Amino acid sequence: MACTASAPPPATASKAPAPGAGHGYDHDPYPSTYHPYPGVPTLLTNVTVYDGEGGRIDHGAVLFADGRIVQIGQDIAPPAGATVIDGTGKWVTPGVIDIHSHLGDYPSPGVKALSDGNEATAPVTSEVWAEHSVWPQDPGFSRALANGGVTTLEILPGSANLFGGRSVVLKNVYARTVQGMKFPGAPYGLKMACGENPKRVYGSKGREPSTRMGNIAVDRQTWAKAVEYKRKWDKYEKDGGDPPARDLAMDTLAGVLAGEILVQNHCYRADEMANVIDMSKEFGYHVTAFHHAVEAYKIADLLKANGICAAVWADWYGFKMESYDGIPENLALLQKEGTCAMIHSDDQNGIQRLNQEVAKAQAAGRRAGIDIPDEVAWEWLSINPAKALGIADRTGSLKPGKMADVVLWNGNPLSVYSRPEKVWIDGAMLYDAYNPKLRPVSDFELGQPGSGDVK
Repeated sequence: MACTASAPPPATASKAPAPGAGHGYDHDPYPSTYHPYPGVPTLLTNVTVYDGEGGRIDHGAVLFADGRIVQIGQDIAPPAGATVIDGTGKWVTPGVIDIHSHLGDYPSPGVKALSDGNEATAPVTSEVWAEHSVWPQDPGFSRALANGGVTTLEILPGSANLFGGRSVVLKNVYARTVQGMKFPGAPYGLKMACGENPKRVYGSKGREPSTRMGNIAVDRQTWAKAVEYKRKWDKYEKDGGDPPARDLAMDTLAGVLAGEILVQNHCYRADEMANVIDMSKEFGYHVTAFHHAVEAYKIADLLKANGICAAVWADWYGFKMESYDGIPENLALLQKEGTCAMIHSDDQNGIQRLNQEVAKAQAAGRRAGIDIPDEVAWEWLSINPAKALGIADRTGSLKPGKMADVVLWNGNPLSVYSRPEKVWIDGAMLYDAYNPKLRPVSDFELGQPGSGDVK
């Protein structure tokens, strides 16, 4: 009986994991090495505060320390040793977030040798990652910080391809490597494009796609392949055995299907956005945001119902056929409908004045009878892009516990006469209009003397 009592339980009661089960490929082989710059406890007083989520505090104060927002309100007592800045007549906002930038991939100086944003060799290049083209020395980063108060930005591949590759979210800090700029824990994005660009690029080469129906056909064929690829890897991770063959392009798409990677879709026309929404439902993925989206106002209700954001310009339209139905009231109409909407740049100069672009869109809405308060309009620059990047729990508004990404403006930030006076990222002052040491200028802005022979 003793032997019987000590006998091991049946093998089915403690089945060991299958070899390889739960061990897929590395989903983050290039992790962020970002570390915040050192900061000091800081209290900004006597300021007008836009908290980024539609709130406003007059005669307000903002306290941050250890890289985080500590308190916002009025009459905040400074902790011992804090730097106190009297901001009488000035405004404080969260740092500007640009969801659509190509800085680093199309850097300045704008020469062919530095043009690294479009891998225009095939309509499906989801294997490429924008971060592997980012040049951290691009002077556009410091210009966006100093002139535009931009503290976070998403760098996307270009729109030549249906599947352009992965995007990356960066903190707008000075670093020697792109990993040193990467926003810790921010989801990757997948840049997709529809409409004129991919059909023009490949139709001119006598290749598919050359029509809009060709665009959707290639998209669907690629998603069908991705669904099968993910099924094989899911089976391997559950049951073990021999791992499937790796396909870097399919890795990205499987990440989208798993909800790890967010779809950022270049698309202008309302009917095409509707087609993409239908396609996303067919294959089980979600479009996070349509970018450019000049006809988003036509389907604001559809976007809202499907939880899709629209990233748009204020008045940049009419430059090609698919952009002809753009209107300056686009953002205001989206806001009125309750759709998640935001401004974006897609331009190395526009990123330096996104606050002014918001002011233009706000004014167009007011002329149409849609009166959007300044503090609500600031959502287009901060919390809404943070939501569309999957980082709203960490930045995008001045809420206690969030990253101290803060801009002190020398006047109303929706005025053409105002500009950033000081900018903090994670509580570290990285720009000060009155401190030459915190107004860095790149060698590529200074130029260089002629050296005779071309090297």
